[in-house]
Amino acid sequence: MMSDSSQADTFPKLLQLHQKQRGGRPAICEKKHGIWQTLTWSQLADEVQAIALALAERGLQRGGHVAFVGDNRPRLYAAMCATQWLGAVAVPLYQDAAAAEMAFPIQNAGITHVFAEDQEQVDKILEILPQCPSITTIVYDEDRGMRHYKQPQLVGFAALRDQGMAQMAARQPFLQQELAKGQASDPAAMFFTSGTTGQAKGVVLTYGALIDRARVAADMEKLTDNDVAVAYLPPAWIGQNIFSYAQPMVVGYSICCPESSETFLSDMREVGPTYFFAPPRVLEALLTQVSIRMEDAGSFKRSLYARCIRLAERVGAKVTSGEPVSFSDRLAYFLGDLAIFGPLRDVLGMSRVRVAYTAGEAVGPELLMFFRSIGINVKQLYGSTETSVFVCVQPDGQVKPDTVGPAVKGVELKFTANRELLVRSPGLFKEYYRNPEATSAAKDQEGWFHTGDAGYVGEDGHLRIIDRVKDVGALADGTLFAPKLLENKLKFFPFVKEAVAFGDGRDRVCMFVNIDLAAVGNWADKQNIAYTGHGDLASRDEVHALIGDCVAKVNADLAGDSTLARSQIHRFLVLHKELDADDGELTRTRKVRRGFIGERYQTLVDALYGNQSSVRVDAQVRYEDGRVGTVSANVKLCDAKTFPSVPLKKAA
Repeated sequence: MMSDSSQADTFPKLLQLHQKQRGGRPAICEKKHGIWQTLTWSQLADEVQAIALALAERGLQRGGHVAFVGDNRPRLYAAMCATQWLGAVAVPLYQDAAAAEMAFPIQNAGITHVFAEDQEQVDKILEILPQCPSITTIVYDEDRGMRHYKQPQLVGFAALRDQGMAQMAARQPFLQQELAKGQASDPAAMFFTSGTTGQAKGVVLTYGALIDRARVAADMEKLTDNDVAVAYLPPAWIGQNIFSYAQPMVVGYSICCPESSETFLSDMREVGPTYFFAPPRVLEALLTQVSIRMEDAGSFKRSLYARCIRLAERVGAKVTSGEPVSFSDRLAYFLGDLAIFGPLRDVLGMSRVRVAYTAGEAVGPELLMFFRSIGINVKQLYGSTETSVFVCVQPDGQVKPDTVGPAVKGVELKFTANRELLVRSPGLFKEYYRNPEATSAAKDQEGWFHTGDAGYVGEDGHLRIIDRVKDVGALADGTLFAPKLLENKLKFFPFVKEAVAFGDGRDRVCMFVNIDLAAVGNWADKQNIAYTGHGDLASRDEVHALIGDCVAKVNADLAGDSTLARSQIHRFLVLHKELDADDGELTRTRKVRRGFIGERYQTLVDALYGNQSSVRVDAQVRYEDGRVGTVSANVKLCDAKTFPSVPLKKAA
């Protein structure tokens, strides 16, 4: 860590410090056209100052708001820092959002300048420009397909940078004056919430909040400027922004931007990150790819893999945590590491990972322990946009599948009578922008933030999150109903991409299941089952039997837990279409909008509880080109195998 970093209280000040201390070291690497290109800290600082000068010429004012729409790219982060150099607020938006979805945050924040990656993003901004008259400048990075665009608001990133570079020497006093004006209490960024429960809100975070939490976590994990991270998730998500912007600015480690989502895994292998962050859905996707690869392997490899995984499930997590195991088990694990675990970590691009976090939503214990069992130090992290991410972290040697760890330095926790978690931390947000009612409802006068999550702290000091307070309910007989817990158990199976549980106030639990097309398609090919697409495959009796086996295994597991035994899944259906953010069924961070789905598919919910065997359903879908269509299907409803509760054995 830098000895002088405590004196730098904004990201631009930290950047200037890096330029002095490690100017020739890599700051951001980007793979473009198959070749890795590196921007050093010194080059990044020069580019940031040039862009800041050009933005000042184009009217950007201190306290203004600038939007960023695109994938992780060096220029996006350079523009973000340039914005903050002038005292304006960075507002990243989700690059996969439709144009209409972008209108509200742009209007709400009064965006004046927009950085858009390419033609696709520029077209979205131009579509809503009449609704967003505050926009004066649209900066595009990639100019492909934009030769004939003549709108006066448009300017290329390269032209903007060159304009600023020409003034660099003469306007250094201006730049240093602007830099000095920045303070820790100033707003640094605004992140819009996912809108799971209603209209999105702009969460305003200060430099002090973001830098404090980034530094506390970096100190805990002993991060240094030799660490490397991969920036592959949406920059508009606070999780990615912390790991690819705030923490690198604090620590000085480098980040690498993959060429595309399609090349992510191969790029990961080339980069060899030491620090990795993945929400559960990414871990689920990686596990699915592993399962598909093993299904395609020969019988000997499949047998060896199965044997090694059984060993890993028994002792692997202990080895990863440094806990004692017998000599014979350690030797067997060493051999398994040579044959299976090491090559598997290499395939996943995680052979050099020292610290990995999973966060964003609850992770299934089985999923977490699988990665730990093969030697990857994945730990749970708990936080939110409003808390600058870091609230609780599992320390090395204290990783438990059912907790998110103890509170990190500076954080206080307490609970209301209905188990809602309250947090007080130096990382708390300043406000919901232009929404004082929501701000006062979420953060009380004593500085406690109401998270909306239900949980408790165990005797070990670790926080355990049950579910969202609004989602935790009870069956008609009073049995605890925690839908996320049930969904995660089912999503551990590679054939299940999403699951949506229903049961609050009802006599039993029923489940919607979204199949993983790649995994189930691969399985179907091996079974010589012909199909024409997702809907056709989802309708097959063989697929219903396959998912039924997965549900039965979950129920068998639940039967062994006296608290959850009565919340076994009694009926399920396989949805005829994939749940999609464009259809409003998922948030942009890919969280299930359970209430919306329940209302949209009320016919299916009623049919499950009405003991029908099938029902016809029509669903509206939005295609990539913006067209709206209807998908119709006959959905089969299936009974699940359930098990009697297994009584706990009394201690002898």
